[in-house]
Amino acid sequence: MSRLKELFSDTAIYGLSSVVARFLGYLLVPFYTSYFLPGEYGVIGLIYAGIGFLNVVFTFGMESSYIRYATERESSRDVFRTLQTIILAVGTVLAGLMFLGAGWMQPLMSLHHHDADLLYMLLIGILWFDALSIVPFAELRLIRKAWLYAGIRIVNVLINLSLNFWLVAGLQWGIEAVLWSNVIASSLTTIVLLVITRSQLSGSFQTGILRNALLFGLPYVPNGLGYAVNEFLDRFYINAMSSDDIMRLYGEGVTAEDLTGIYNACYKLAIFMTLGVQMFRMAWQPFFMKYAQATDTRVLFAGVFDWFNVIAASLFLIIGLFAVEIAAIPVPFMGDATLIDSRYWSGLSIVPFLLIAYWFQGWFVNFSAGIFIKDQTSKLPGITLVGASITILANIWMVPLYGMVGPAIVKVLAYGTMSMLLLYYARKAMQVDYRIVRALILMGVMAALVWLGTGSDLDFIRTFEGRLLLIVCGLLFVFLFGKPQKVSGN
Repeated sequence: MSRLKELFSDTAIYGLSSVVARFLGYLLVPFYTSYFLPGEYGVIGLIYAGIGFLNVVFTFGMESSYIRYATERESSRDVFRTLQTIILAVGTVLAGLMFLGAGWMQPLMSLHHHDADLLYMLLIGILWFDALSIVPFAELRLIRKAWLYAGIRIVNVLINLSLNFWLVAGLQWGIEAVLWSNVIASSLTTIVLLVITRSQLSGSFQTGILRNALLFGLPYVPNGLGYAVNEFLDRFYINAMSSDDIMRLYGEGVTAEDLTGIYNACYKLAIFMTLGVQMFRMAWQPFFMKYAQATDTRVLFAGVFDWFNVIAASLFLIIGLFAVEIAAIPVPFMGDATLIDSRYWSGLSIVPFLLIAYWFQGWFVNFSAGIFIKDQTSKLPGITLVGASITILANIWMVPLYGMVGPAIVKVLAYGTMSMLLLYYARKAMQVDYRIVRALILMGVMAALVWLGTGSDLDFIRTFEGRLLLIVCGLLFVFLFGKPQKVSGN
């Protein structure tokens, strides 16, 4: 099997778990909006935004450190034991600090519910168990147990989903059912992973390994926090919109909580691009480390970048032009429910912007190879700080002016800037001939086609047949203009 086929194979398997998991998770969108009031659904969103931020602190870059230092299998057990021990210790300390700081942390996530203390403790439990699963999951990726990895991920989601339906629809529980379902699924997953990887615990704790792991992994913490800012802060900005701005943009009868819910729902359509990036990232890190010393590494990496853009452009075109049709896909076994309820379709205009933003995020993942191989991860915090600053500052201006579309535009600016900055440093670390100009032209043409089919005044082009014609023309352009460079086989 050629090296590119090896990469695509692992990407497909990792993607299977992500696609199935996210699709099953999609079932919760119509489900939650049917059972919970908008305010309750907003609290759920804020809780998981908080989890997104805190997960970064609980894992503090140890997933990347394990992949970096456990590649040498002779010492992998010592690395596993050392990192798992420090994650357990740090996670327990952080859980204690969160418990002590509940008085000021709970209001940040709007935990004014009568079960606020219970919700908060369940949140801590989710964080603690998820942190303990990071290194075992990384071990499965490193030894290329992709199918086992995928199976565990899917079972985790099935448990979570089943418990949600039972506790909410069957027992009529409230928001606490969502977190109970998650914490039970996370704890069972962690136990299974530790059983499967128990032989790795036979190693010894070594301070030298810990020192190297911290030096390598800690720069990923600000990077992860910056990612969390870019991913989750927009909900808080939208939820904080003034009533005057909401009236000017959306008229009467719309609240900030309504807009947050609409934004969250429509955000889900960008998942198809984020899935592609996630699938690629999981297979990409072990892949580029494996071939880091190959004689044609630079050509290989450039070819991977070209192929990524072909796939991303195709996804962008199809999803961007048919967002409404995708949102209207019926959900099996849920009556008349669709993937996204029609009450939320007023926010579908954010989808093309989000797709481009995650396309840029995929570039960031591509360019990380040189930084990773040359142990120059110290560059990442500065790049992330720039992206997070754009997100924080630009949203202050964009949200009052453009409402829900504002944060989506800001994501494009943030991820685009971050990818270009990383490209600069990546080329200094390793000279790879990424065809950036060609990729930017490809992105621009795809964006123009989506605008023609969804935002122009050309009635024929905006029909189903017209948009289908745009897809055919666009895909021809992708595969002719964006044709990847040839990469040697074995």
